[in-house]
Amino acid sequence: MACRADLQVYGSGSVYLLRPVSRCGASWVAEHIPSDAMRFAGAIVVEHRYIYAIVAGAIADGLRVR
Repeated sequence: MACRADLQVYGSGSVYLLRPVSRCGASWVAEHIPSDAMRFAGAIVVEHRYIYAIVAGAIADGLRVR
């Protein structure tokens, strides 16, 4: 059985979508992502230059990212 993710990342190129898919993921986003961040369809819009650091921080905090 596959582990459930806390955050899912979609996209490539210049824009990514970061979607919390668990309570833990939603709490992490609320704590670490500015409340005025651009959102689209329940996901946070992230420029390519920031996605690596955000994902690395989430993993370092124990979240599962897919």
